[in-house]
Amino acid sequence: MDARQPLVGGNWKMNTGPEEALELARAIIDALDADWAQRCDVCLFPPFPWLSHIGREASDSPVLVGGQDVSDKISGAYTGQVSASMLLNSGCTMTLVGHSERRHGLGESDSLLNAKVRQAIAEGLQVMLCVGEQLAEREAGHSEEVVAQQVAAGLEGVLKEDLSRISLAYEPVWAIGTGRNASPEDAQAMHRRIRADLEKQYDAPSASGVRIVYGGSVKPSNADDIFAQPDVDGGLIGGASLDAEAFLAIIQAAASSSAS
Repeated sequence: MDARQPLVGGNWKMNTGPEEALELARAIIDALDADWAQRCDVCLFPPFPWLSHIGREASDSPVLVGGQDVSDKISGAYTGQVSASMLLNSGCTMTLVGHSERRHGLGESDSLLNAKVRQAIAEGLQVMLCVGEQLAEREAGHSEEVVAQQVAAGLEGVLKEDLSRISLAYEPVWAIGTGRNASPEDAQAMHRRIRADLEKQYDAPSASGVRIVYGGSVKPSNADDIFAQPDVDGGLIGGASLDAEAFLAIIQAAASSSAS
């Protein structure tokens, strides 16, 4: 396997006020060990209103800033949407696309998400495309089929030379808030399948270079075991990213996994 630098994203979702957001960002930036930063990429995904503030705070640090979503349109009469150029002008270098709370909660289709991916890439952003199956799909034995379809559809029309700006986040929706746990082996099995599907869609070297991070309730207590899996290249962290100490411990675990 080619070496892939781990990536840890902190998705703050619809949390934090302005002062709390700056305090959290500063705590992460100030405490981020230089050695960790060299061995693990870190991106914060704050709510849209705080992006410019966090972008300025992180501008002279190794910490990246990203949007939680992006429009598939360049500009125009699209009330409530945020364009790729707006994210870039706010200090972002990355965006999430297809997070489960938008894909399943708001019903965003594969075709819409693909349009968002392609528009973001065209504007110069990096994209973290989120994929994952729901509990009913898991129980029906359709997990791999569902995720394979989401990956193929989400990357349709994305050129091989643009894959360097793509990462994938596997979110097992069935293991979030259901009382059921996804084991590190569960994560590895799906990540391995995703990489095999990428190889079919592109080629082996391209598939080997794509970072696939895990988004299923990663915490300091399980991060080491999850990140030890050969096809898990970091995590997309929700609740634990709102606690600087917990988030930094997860970053340290990811950085340590790249040195092992």
